[in-house]
Amino acid sequence: MSISKKTMLTLLAATAVLVAAPSHSLGAHQQQQPDSQQRPSDDDPIRELNLSPEQGERIRAIRKQLHEERAAVNQRLRETNQALEEALDADNPDESVVEQRLRDVAAAQAAAMRMRVLSEVRIRRVLTPEQLTTLRTLRQNARSIRRERQRENLEMRRQERVDRQRGLPNQRNGLGPPFPRRSDRQRTTRP
Repeated sequence: MSISKKTMLTLLAATAVLVAAPSHSLGAHQQQQPDSQQRPSDDDPIRELNLSPEQGERIRAIRKQLHEERAAVNQRLRETNQALEEALDADNPDESVVEQRLRDVAAAQAAAMRMRVLSEVRIRRVLTPEQLTTLRTLRQNARSIRRERQRENLEMRRQERVDRQRGLPNQRNGLGPPFPRRSDRQRTTRP
């Protein structure tokens, strides 16, 4: 039972919607993990669901059906965010205008969340109980990986802050030596 590349990409996108809600990057300086920690390309989470061709077609139909509405909702969200930024960038921001823009952004975010959840519910109806169990496991694994990366990024930012306070160069910018000098108290005197 072979699924076409286009189907796989569509299903991968659908799973991405299911697995992770849009999240903010924890830092612009995220380092790539070593190859040994990255998921191999042949370990496709969609394949683990073992979707039948009929299921793939139904999921594509759901995504196609919601595509235009999702695009309109996302456009509205971008517009409301832009309007809020403009209200905040005014020389003398009017608090009532800012409050209204905040309500508009909140409504647009709620509509976007509604679309994501509606899409997920409809796609879940296509899956068998075994596939739902597999999906839950995949989502738990993705959450664990995301939490671990967040912890690593937090620790990295803490270490950078400590290094800045000590006056050590940022090791990732390539300007400083690869290994910082030891402080005088750490140096050992040679006989």
